[in-house]
Amino acid sequence: MVKIRLRRMGAKKQPHYRVVVADSRAPRDGRFIETIGYYNPRTEPSTVRIDEVRAIYWLERGAQPTRAVARLLTKLGISGRWALAEAGKPLEEVVVAEVAEAEVPADLGVDELGLPTRVTNILTSAGITKVSELKEGLEKGELSNISGLGPKSLEKIKKILEEGSL
Repeated sequence: MVKIRLRRMGAKKQPHYRVVVADSRAPRDGRFIETIGYYNPRTEPSTVRIDEVRAIYWLERGAQPTRAVARLLTKLGISGRWALAEAGKPLEEVVVAEVAEAEVPADLGVDELGLPTRVTNILTSAGITKVSELKEGLEKGELSNISGLGPKSLEKIKKILEEGSL
């Protein structure tokens, strides 16, 4: 059975979570099929972002959300839209396209962007821990001066920030 559940990330006593689609037999922090969002309970208010289209896609295919994820889906209103889609309304009418409004929050940590661990470590060792600092460094061209960040890494960072996709 496929589950939509939380995958714990972060340091000891500083958790944040990714919302993933995984086989129910896989361990909590183990193998998964796809990451569809993230949840940070340590911010005030809690930060929750879930890709609505992908969530409904997996729900249509029989994925079962855990209780924690079901609460998050209800909080974001995705459960209600899923009920409409299940009732027969076309998915295009149900899901509101938020592509133009998609933006990565400035207070989000660099470690939550989904960048490779090597790139995240390089950024944090250079003192860049927040997305706002990352955007500022890109605008000023300071990131190209950081040792270890190549053109491919910079392009990936720019793509994630422009698309707002995690």
